[in-house]
Amino acid sequence: MNAQLLQAVQLAWSPTLRVTRIEGDCPALLHRPTAELLDAPIHVALGISPEKARELDARARENRRAVEFISARFGGEEHSPLRLVLGMEGDEAIAVIQDLDLLLEGAPPVQISKLSSSLSHEIRNPLSSVKMAVQTLQRNTGLSDRDKRRLTIANREIRTMERMLWLLSEYGRDSVPRLEPQPLRSVVQEAQAMVAPELAERRIELKIEEEPDLPRVQVDGTRLRPVLAQLLLNIAMGQTEDSHITVHLRHGPAGQPLMVFTDSAAALPPEERGTLFEPFGSRLARGAGLSLAALRRVMLNQGGDLSAEGSAEPGLVFTLTFAL
Repeated sequence: MNAQLLQAVQLAWSPTLRVTRIEGDCPALLHRPTAELLDAPIHVALGISPEKARELDARARENRRAVEFISARFGGEEHSPLRLVLGMEGDEAIAVIQDLDLLLEGAPPVQISKLSSSLSHEIRNPLSSVKMAVQTLQRNTGLSDRDKRRLTIANREIRTMERMLWLLSEYGRDSVPRLEPQPLRSVVQEAQAMVAPELAERRIELKIEEEPDLPRVQVDGTRLRPVLAQLLLNIAMGQTEDSHITVHLRHGPAGQPLMVFTDSAAALPPEERGTLFEPFGSRLARGAGLSLAALRRVMLNQGGDLSAEGSAEPGLVFTLTFAL
């Protein structure tokens, strides 16, 4: 194969976990020349821990074309996420490596959608097994307080991963939404319920200020709730404990109902104005890098919109416009 044409690097290694062959643009993806990586330990070449390298080797030797994602560190700095397709060529384990940022840069929406759906499917099944194992352990009445705290943390992180997967799945979905009329207050309250444990843990209260006589809005609640819940959580993550988030429900200039949030901790730097709602285009996404992109995609698909107003100073205002 010609890995250079695919903006990829193909790495092969021996059973002793040392690099034997490299094809592709190493300086661009692995930030070092090819000569420097030959015969290097695979964990050094990939910028990961030795334990993770052994795990990747085991998956490669299953020869099932498994897909893995890693956060590489080169020179003490964390770099773009890498996508690895693992397998075997003869007696050598191989990985075809792509930089997700380069892969998505300039990609048309259909390619991003397919990648999002694929990622969601690949991760959801093993995560479900982990969730069941943690829930089984929690039923053990003989656990120490330390172990209970550890399982509580594990549960919280599993919920985080589930929300990330929902964002990936939603961004890749092209089906027609099933719109139904709902009160705007119910829309935000149902989203709040999805992240209630996280809000309670930080002791953050949601306050709703609603103008009278707001009409019902046309939404597909099943698709909107999770992405709206992620926006609430994004805002909460920037708040101090024992504080509150205020959402304003009001009439817009054209008569359409509006839902307005203020993220008092977030700013909108000039360099992010054009990429705020692009996949992986903003630090404000906090999480999968798709939260704002997915929310705007859902709003547009349901006849509404999502906009943001802000400056380099903290105090970013998000406005959701709904269809009647």
